[in-house]
Amino acid sequence: MARVLVTRPLTEGGTDPLIEAGHEIVEHGDGAPLSPDELKALAPDFDGIVCHLTDRMDAAVLEVGRAGRLRVVANAAVGYDNIDVVTAYSLGITVCNTPGVLDDTTADLAFLLILAATRLASDAERDLREGRWKGWGFGTNLARDVHGSVLGLVGFGRIARAVAQRAGGFDMDVIHTARHDTGLRGFVPTLDEVLARSDIVSLHVPLTESTRHLIGAAELALMKPTAVLVNTARGPVVDENALVDALEAGTIFAAGLDVFDGEPSVNPRLLSAPRATLLPHIGSATIATRTRMARLACQGVSDVLAGRTPPNVVLPAQQPT
Repeated sequence: MARVLVTRPLTEGGTDPLIEAGHEIVEHGDGAPLSPDELKALAPDFDGIVCHLTDRMDAAVLEVGRAGRLRVVANAAVGYDNIDVVTAYSLGITVCNTPGVLDDTTADLAFLLILAATRLASDAERDLREGRWKGWGFGTNLARDVHGSVLGLVGFGRIARAVAQRAGGFDMDVIHTARHDTGLRGFVPTLDEVLARSDIVSLHVPLTESTRHLIGAAELALMKPTAVLVNTARGPVVDENALVDALEAGTIFAAGLDVFDGEPSVNPRLLSAPRATLLPHIGSATIATRTRMARLACQGVSDVLAGRTPPNVVLPAQQPT
Protein backbone atom coordinates (compact mmCIF):
# COMPACT_ATOMS: atom_id res chain seq x y z
CA MET A 1 0.00 0.00 0.00
CA ALA A 2 1.29 3.44 -0.98
CA ARG A 3 0.36 6.92 0.26
CA VAL A 4 -1.15 9.30 -2.29
CA LEU A 5 -1.80 13.00 -1.74
CA VAL A 6 -4.82 14.50 -3.51
CA THR A 7 -4.21 18.23 -3.30
CA ARG A 8 -7.85 19.32 -3.70
CA PRO A 9 -11.11 17.35 -3.48
CA LEU A 10 -12.15 15.48 -6.63
CA THR A 11 -15.62 14.66 -7.88
CA GLU A 12 -17.38 11.64 -6.42
CA GLY A 13 -15.84 8.43 -7.74
CA GLY A 14 -12.72 10.21 -8.97
CA THR A 15 -10.37 8.41 -6.60
CA ASP A 16 -11.87 4.96 -7.24
CA PRO A 17 -8.74 3.63 -9.05
CA LEU A 18 -6.64 4.38 -5.97
CA ILE A 19 -9.22 2.94 -3.61
CA GLU A 20 -9.50 -0.23 -5.69
CA ALA A 21 -5.70 -0.61 -5.62
CA GLY A 22 -5.76 -0.38 -1.82
CA HIS A 23 -3.70 2.79 -1.47
CA GLU A 24 -3.96 5.23 1.39
CA ILE A 25 -5.44 8.51 0.15
CA VAL A 26 -4.84 11.79 1.96
CA GLU A 27 -7.08 14.52 0.60
CA HIS A 28 -6.36 18.16 1.32
CA GLY A 29 -9.88 18.87 2.39
CA ASP A 30 -10.49 22.62 2.43
CA GLY A 31 -10.32 23.09 -1.35
CA ALA A 32 -7.76 25.90 -1.21
CA PRO A 33 -4.64 25.60 -3.38
CA LEU A 34 -1.54 24.43 -1.55
CA SER A 35 1.29 26.94 -1.41
CA PRO A 36 4.79 25.96 -2.66
CA ASP A 37 5.97 25.73 0.95
CA GLU A 38 3.06 23.45 1.86
CA LEU A 39 3.77 21.25 -1.16
CA LYS A 40 7.46 21.05 -0.20
CA ALA A 41 6.53 20.02 3.33
CA LEU A 42 4.10 17.33 2.17
CA ALA A 43 5.80 15.87 -0.91
CA PRO A 44 8.47 13.70 0.80
CA ASP A 45 5.84 11.74 2.72
CA PHE A 46 3.90 10.54 -0.34
CA ASP A 47 4.56 8.01 -3.09
CA GLY A 48 2.22 9.79 -5.47
CA ILE A 49 0.51 13.17 -5.83
CA VAL A 50 -2.66 13.94 -7.74
CA CYS A 51 -2.47 17.68 -8.30
CA HIS A 52 -4.31 20.44 -10.14
CA LEU A 53 -3.23 23.18 -12.52
CA THR A 54 -3.20 25.58 -9.54
CA ASP A 55 -0.45 23.56 -7.82
CA ARG A 56 3.07 24.70 -8.69
CA MET A 57 5.04 21.48 -8.87
CA ASP A 58 8.37 23.20 -9.42
CA ALA A 59 11.92 21.89 -9.12
CA ALA A 60 12.13 22.58 -5.38
CA VAL A 61 8.96 20.57 -4.66
CA LEU A 62 10.02 17.69 -6.90
CA GLU A 63 13.56 17.51 -5.53
CA VAL A 64 12.46 17.37 -1.91
CA GLY A 65 9.74 14.90 -2.86
CA ARG A 66 12.17 12.58 -4.60
CA ALA A 67 14.53 12.76 -1.64
CA GLY A 68 11.62 11.18 0.20
CA ARG A 69 9.17 8.73 -1.39
CA LEU A 70 7.72 10.55 -4.39
CA ARG A 71 7.53 8.49 -7.59
CA VAL A 72 4.65 9.93 -9.62
CA VAL A 73 2.75 13.20 -10.10
CA ALA A 74 -0.54 13.20 -12.02
CA ASN A 75 -2.09 16.48 -13.11
CA ALA A 76 -5.89 16.39 -13.22
CA ALA A 77 -5.78 18.50 -16.39
CA VAL A 78 -4.50 18.29 -19.94
CA GLY A 79 -2.13 21.24 -19.65
CA TYR A 80 0.88 20.73 -17.40
CA ASP A 81 2.65 24.09 -17.40
CA ASN A 82 2.40 24.00 -13.59
CA ILE A 83 4.81 21.03 -13.46
CA ASP A 84 8.56 21.15 -14.14
CA VAL A 85 8.49 18.10 -16.38
CA VAL A 86 12.20 18.27 -17.22
CA THR A 87 13.21 18.18 -13.56
CA ALA A 88 10.70 15.41 -12.81
CA TYR A 89 12.07 13.29 -15.66
CA SER A 90 15.67 13.83 -14.52
CA LEU A 91 14.72 12.71 -11.02
CA GLY A 92 12.86 9.63 -12.21
CA ILE A 93 9.44 10.99 -11.24
CA THR A 94 6.73 10.03 -13.72
CA VAL A 95 4.33 12.81 -14.78
CA CYS A 96 0.84 12.07 -16.10
CA ASN A 97 -1.98 14.26 -17.39
CA THR A 98 -5.55 13.72 -18.63
CA PRO A 99 -5.65 13.90 -22.44
CA GLY A 100 -8.69 12.99 -24.47
CA VAL A 101 -11.39 12.86 -21.81
CA LEU A 102 -12.22 16.57 -21.82
CA ASP A 103 -11.93 17.37 -25.53
CA ASP A 104 -15.63 17.51 -26.37
CA THR A 105 -16.64 19.33 -23.21
CA THR A 106 -13.99 22.00 -23.70
CA ALA A 107 -14.86 22.30 -27.38
CA ASP A 108 -18.49 22.86 -26.40
CA LEU A 109 -17.37 25.68 -24.11
CA ALA A 110 -15.18 27.21 -26.80
CA PHE A 111 -18.12 27.22 -29.15
CA LEU A 112 -20.31 28.73 -26.45
CA LEU A 113 -17.84 31.60 -26.25
CA ILE A 114 -17.73 31.88 -30.05
CA LEU A 115 -21.51 32.27 -30.09
CA ALA A 116 -21.83 34.48 -27.01
CA ALA A 117 -18.98 36.85 -27.91
CA THR A 118 -19.92 37.18 -31.57
CA ARG A 119 -23.60 37.82 -30.77
CA LEU A 120 -22.70 40.11 -27.80
CA ALA A 121 -24.92 37.95 -25.60
CA SER A 122 -23.33 39.14 -22.34
CA ASP A 123 -23.93 42.77 -23.24
CA ALA A 124 -27.56 42.04 -24.17
CA GLU A 125 -28.17 40.12 -20.94
CA ARG A 126 -26.56 42.90 -18.91
CA ASP A 127 -28.85 45.46 -20.53
CA LEU A 128 -31.84 43.29 -19.65
CA ARG A 129 -30.86 42.64 -16.04
CA GLU A 130 -29.88 46.24 -15.36
CA GLY A 131 -33.07 47.72 -16.78
CA ARG A 132 -31.65 49.33 -19.91
CA TRP A 133 -33.69 47.21 -22.31
CA LYS A 134 -36.75 49.16 -23.42
CA GLY A 135 -38.20 46.52 -25.72
CA TRP A 136 -37.53 45.14 -29.17
CA GLY A 137 -35.98 47.56 -31.61
CA PHE A 138 -34.77 47.14 -35.17
CA GLY A 139 -31.34 48.48 -34.30
CA THR A 140 -31.09 47.09 -30.75
CA ASN A 141 -28.20 44.82 -29.69
CA LEU A 142 -26.89 44.38 -33.21
CA ALA A 143 -23.99 41.94 -33.41
CA ARG A 144 -22.26 39.68 -35.97
CA ASP A 145 -23.17 36.38 -37.60
CA VAL A 146 -21.44 33.14 -36.68
CA HIS A 147 -22.86 31.04 -39.51
CA GLY A 148 -20.97 31.35 -42.77
CA SER A 149 -18.01 33.12 -41.17
CA VAL A 150 -14.32 32.21 -41.28
CA LEU A 151 -13.12 30.46 -38.13
CA GLY A 152 -9.37 30.50 -37.55
CA LEU A 153 -7.96 27.92 -35.14
CA VAL A 154 -4.54 28.61 -33.65
CA GLY A 155 -3.21 25.17 -32.74
CA PHE A 156 -4.87 22.05 -34.12
CA GLY A 157 -4.83 19.43 -31.41
CA ARG A 158 -7.77 17.35 -30.24
CA ILE A 159 -9.82 20.21 -28.79
CA ALA A 160 -9.31 22.46 -31.81
CA ARG A 161 -10.37 19.63 -34.12
CA ALA A 162 -13.50 19.10 -32.04
CA VAL A 163 -14.27 22.82 -32.39
CA ALA A 164 -13.79 22.49 -36.16
CA GLN A 165 -16.35 19.66 -36.22
CA ARG A 166 -18.88 21.86 -34.44
CA ALA A 167 -18.21 24.68 -36.86
CA GLY A 168 -19.41 22.46 -39.70
CA GLY A 169 -22.94 22.70 -38.34
CA PHE A 170 -22.76 26.48 -38.73
CA ASP A 171 -21.44 26.28 -42.30
CA MET A 172 -18.22 28.01 -41.26
CA ASP A 173 -15.08 28.07 -43.36
CA VAL A 174 -12.46 26.66 -40.99
CA ILE A 175 -8.75 27.40 -41.35
CA HIS A 176 -5.99 26.49 -38.93
CA THR A 177 -2.31 26.88 -38.20
CA ALA A 178 0.02 24.72 -36.13
CA ARG A 179 3.73 24.24 -35.46
CA HIS A 180 3.90 21.69 -38.28
CA ASP A 181 1.96 21.31 -41.50
CA THR A 182 -1.01 19.09 -40.66
CA GLY A 183 -1.54 18.11 -44.30
CA LEU A 184 -5.24 18.71 -43.75
CA ARG A 185 -7.68 20.93 -45.57
CA GLY A 186 -7.62 24.48 -44.25
CA PHE A 187 -3.99 24.48 -43.07
CA VAL A 188 -2.41 27.93 -43.20
CA PRO A 189 1.36 28.15 -42.65
CA THR A 190 1.49 31.37 -40.60
CA LEU A 191 -0.32 32.81 -37.63
CA ASP A 192 -0.40 36.22 -39.31
CA GLU A 193 -2.42 34.88 -42.23
CA VAL A 194 -4.93 33.18 -39.94
CA LEU A 195 -5.38 36.39 -37.97
CA ALA A 196 -5.85 38.49 -41.10
CA ARG A 197 -8.35 36.13 -42.78
CA SER A 198 -10.51 35.08 -39.85
CA ASP A 199 -13.79 36.50 -38.63
CA ILE A 200 -13.38 34.54 -35.39
CA VAL A 201 -10.04 33.37 -33.96
CA SER A 202 -10.01 30.60 -31.34
CA LEU A 203 -6.80 29.79 -29.45
CA HIS A 204 -5.82 26.18 -28.70
CA VAL A 205 -2.10 26.14 -27.90
CA PRO A 206 -0.25 25.00 -24.76
CA LEU A 207 1.45 27.59 -22.58
CA THR A 208 5.18 27.57 -23.29
CA GLU A 209 7.78 30.29 -23.47
CA SER A 210 7.12 30.55 -27.21
CA THR A 211 3.36 30.97 -26.77
CA ARG A 212 3.40 33.41 -23.84
CA HIS A 213 1.77 36.60 -25.19
CA LEU A 214 1.49 34.93 -28.57
CA ILE A 215 -1.37 37.34 -29.18
CA GLY A 216 -0.20 40.87 -28.46
CA ALA A 217 -0.69 44.33 -29.90
CA ALA A 218 0.98 43.52 -33.23
CA GLU A 219 -1.10 40.37 -33.72
CA LEU A 220 -4.36 42.06 -32.73
CA ALA A 221 -3.62 44.81 -35.26
CA LEU A 222 -3.66 42.18 -38.01
CA MET A 223 -7.23 41.15 -37.19
CA LYS A 224 -10.31 42.60 -38.88
CA PRO A 225 -12.14 45.33 -36.95
CA THR A 226 -15.16 43.01 -37.16
CA ALA A 227 -13.25 40.00 -35.76
CA VAL A 228 -13.70 38.15 -32.47
CA LEU A 229 -10.95 36.54 -30.33
CA VAL A 230 -11.72 33.51 -28.15
CA ASN A 231 -9.27 31.99 -25.65
CA THR A 232 -9.90 28.68 -23.88
CA ALA A 233 -6.21 27.68 -23.83
CA ARG A 234 -4.20 29.45 -21.11
CA GLY A 235 -4.50 33.06 -20.00
CA PRO A 236 -0.90 34.16 -20.59
CA VAL A 237 -1.19 33.27 -24.29
CA VAL A 238 -2.89 36.67 -24.68
CA ASP A 239 -1.49 40.05 -23.68
CA GLU A 240 -4.59 41.16 -21.81
CA ASN A 241 -3.75 44.86 -21.75
CA ALA A 242 -3.22 44.83 -25.50
CA LEU A 243 -6.55 43.06 -25.89
CA VAL A 244 -8.36 45.66 -23.81
CA ASP A 245 -6.68 48.41 -25.83
CA ALA A 246 -7.99 46.81 -29.03
CA LEU A 247 -11.52 46.43 -27.64
CA GLU A 248 -11.60 50.00 -26.38
CA ALA A 249 -10.29 51.33 -29.68
CA GLY A 250 -12.67 49.16 -31.70
CA THR A 251 -9.86 47.61 -33.70
CA ILE A 252 -11.43 44.22 -32.99
CA PHE A 253 -15.13 43.62 -32.42
CA ALA A 254 -15.30 41.39 -29.33
CA ALA A 255 -13.58 38.77 -27.20
CA GLY A 256 -14.55 35.68 -25.23
CA LEU A 257 -12.22 34.42 -22.50
CA ASP A 258 -12.38 31.41 -20.19
CA VAL A 259 -8.79 31.76 -18.93
CA PHE A 260 -6.79 34.62 -17.48
CA ASP A 261 -3.21 35.63 -16.81
CA GLY A 262 -2.72 35.41 -13.04
CA GLU A 263 -6.04 33.70 -12.33
CA PRO A 264 -7.96 33.61 -10.07
CA SER A 265 -7.13 37.33 -10.12
CA VAL A 266 -8.55 38.98 -13.22
CA ASN A 267 -7.17 42.11 -14.80
CA PRO A 268 -9.56 44.92 -13.72
CA ARG A 269 -9.36 46.39 -17.19
CA LEU A 270 -10.83 43.17 -18.61
CA LEU A 271 -13.72 43.31 -16.17
CA SER A 272 -14.75 46.70 -17.50
CA ALA A 273 -13.74 46.17 -21.14
CA PRO A 274 -16.41 46.66 -23.81
CA ARG A 275 -17.77 43.63 -25.68
CA ALA A 276 -15.90 41.11 -23.53
CA THR A 277 -17.54 37.83 -22.51
CA LEU A 278 -15.74 36.38 -19.48
CA LEU A 279 -16.12 32.97 -17.85
CA PRO A 280 -14.26 31.62 -14.77
CA HIS A 281 -12.19 28.80 -16.34
CA ILE A 282 -15.07 26.34 -16.74
CA GLY A 283 -13.94 24.68 -19.98
CA SER A 284 -14.03 21.14 -18.58
CA ALA A 285 -16.54 21.85 -15.82
CA THR A 286 -19.18 19.17 -16.20
CA ILE A 287 -19.70 16.45 -13.62
CA ALA A 288 -19.06 13.62 -16.07
CA THR A 289 -15.92 15.15 -17.56
CA ARG A 290 -14.34 16.20 -14.27
CA THR A 291 -14.97 12.67 -12.94
CA ARG A 292 -13.28 11.13 -16.00
CA MET A 293 -10.34 13.51 -15.54
CA ALA A 294 -10.01 12.57 -11.87
CA ARG A 295 -10.20 8.85 -12.60
CA LEU A 296 -7.62 9.07 -15.39
CA ALA A 297 -5.19 10.99 -13.16
CA CYS A 298 -5.68 8.53 -10.30
CA GLN A 299 -5.35 5.55 -12.64
CA GLY A 300 -2.04 6.96 -13.85
CA VAL A 301 -0.76 7.11 -10.29
CA SER A 302 -2.04 3.61 -9.58
CA ASP A 303 -0.36 2.23 -12.71
CA VAL A 304 3.02 3.74 -11.89
CA LEU A 305 2.90 2.53 -8.31
CA ALA A 306 2.11 -0.97 -9.63
CA GLY A 307 5.12 -0.88 -11.95
CA ARG A 308 3.06 -0.30 -15.11
CA THR A 309 3.54 2.48 -17.68
CA PRO A 310 0.26 4.36 -18.13
CA PRO A 311 -0.71 5.66 -21.58
CA ASN A 312 -0.95 9.25 -20.32
CA VAL A 313 2.72 9.78 -19.40
CA VAL A 314 4.09 13.25 -20.22
CA LEU A 315 7.67 13.46 -21.53
CA PRO A 316 9.85 16.58 -21.48
CA ALA A 317 9.90 17.16 -25.25
CA GLN A 318 6.22 16.42 -25.66
CA GLN A 319 4.02 19.33 -26.75
CA PRO A 320 0.49 19.30 -28.18
CA THR A 321 0.03 20.47 -31.77
